[in-house]
Amino acid sequence: MSHLPPNQRRLTRRRESPSAGFQPRLDPAAPASLARQLYLVLREAMADGRIRPGQRLPSSRLAAQEWVLSRGTIAEAYDILIAEGYAIARHGSGTYVLTDTPAERLETGPRPIVGESSARRTISRSVTGMLSRGPSLEPQKLLPFVTGRMAHDERTASLLNRLAGRHMNYAFEGYGDIQGEPDLRAAIVAHVAASRGVRCTPEQLFITAGTQQALDLAFRVLVSPGDRVVVEDPCYPPARQCLALNGAEIVGLPVDQAGVVVEQLTAGDLPPPALIYVTPSNQYPSGSVLSLPRRLDLLAYARANGCWIVEDDYDSEFRYDGHAIASLQGLDQADRVLYTGTFSKALLPSLRLGYLVVPPDLVRVFRAVRPALDRCPPTFQQRVVADFLQEGYYPAHLRRLRERLRASRDMLAALLQERIGDHLRWSCPTKA
Repeated sequence: MSHLPPNQRRLTRRRESPSAGFQPRLDPAAPASLARQLYLVLREAMADGRIRPGQRLPSSRLAAQEWVLSRGTIAEAYDILIAEGYAIARHGSGTYVLTDTPAERLETGPRPIVGESSARRTISRSVTGMLSRGPSLEPQKLLPFVTGRMAHDERTASLLNRLAGRHMNYAFEGYGDIQGEPDLRAAIVAHVAASRGVRCTPEQLFITAGTQQALDLAFRVLVSPGDRVVVEDPCYPPARQCLALNGAEIVGLPVDQAGVVVEQLTAGDLPPPALIYVTPSNQYPSGSVLSLPRRLDLLAYARANGCWIVEDDYDSEFRYDGHAIASLQGLDQADRVLYTGTFSKALLPSLRLGYLVVPPDLVRVFRAVRPALDRCPPTFQQRVVADFLQEGYYPAHLRRLRERLRASRDMLAALLQERIGDHLRWSCPTKA
């Protein structure tokens, strides 16, 4: 209990530090909240010495009066300063600027340019090689003939919107199954069995974020750094770069009108690779289809040499002339083929839904690795697409899409023949 007269005790309680005279300038129209602006202004004042280490900041009541701000705004700004280590709250006393805050933490100006004399900043050798040799994988501009575009279908868009409304309640959502929603996996298994002759069960199928994640997952599990991998030449660039990032030694085999030249696997002294990556149904980017004799030769070679095959069947839904040749996976009798597909070409690229079918004895391995890359695929999109497939909308959607794409192909072929037919020869693709 103080023995000072009451009037002196009041003067003692009202005494404030020099920071009480500080006047921040805030802009109510700025995108940042007032609390965020106040935090930044106070931090800048600490950096330039207007508010010194150890000083007490104005109480929220006094600051509200002096700075014409709500006490909640001031308290929020102080909380940020405390959380980031610029100030400390002392119970019953107030909020104080720390005395040992490093000067570099208080600097608010532009960061210095990192010069040659700075400490070495390293990245992996595989990334360095990708940046120096590989093509850019930045999204392509929407230009004529660019790959990856989707034809918009109003009926499908309306159906997807209606189905999405069923699954908008996230109140009880948790992590989903590592392999994906069981209903979607079952629907995909039924679809690829009927359309591509793929032989698998839902337990063998993993839902992925498009084909690219499926390829990355397969390459990580099956390829060790330094392993030799055979690819088509030319090859789908993201697949080649994914292999490079995983440390593979990449060997290209040429492509002709019958697909990749499998005969060169046994010609010369090429040692058997750990893995072979192919796009047999529509070679990227030439459009050739791997012939049945070559498919059988490739499977026999993989079986005899213990090689894995990754079959990228990225747009098998779009074939216009004749019957599609069965998938490699469907012809495989030795469980050496991993099969991947996607909904990016047939539905929407933004859904980011693909799938990977693995041999039964590898399911346990892939389940162990998958959570380290991605805890689980997004359940919302999966449930929407599962309903779309299970309720029978997908075949009709594909028929409409094929008709539109066939018409586009035929129009282009006719225009080429009309305008430059005397100067250019081409083969009309059987696929989009």
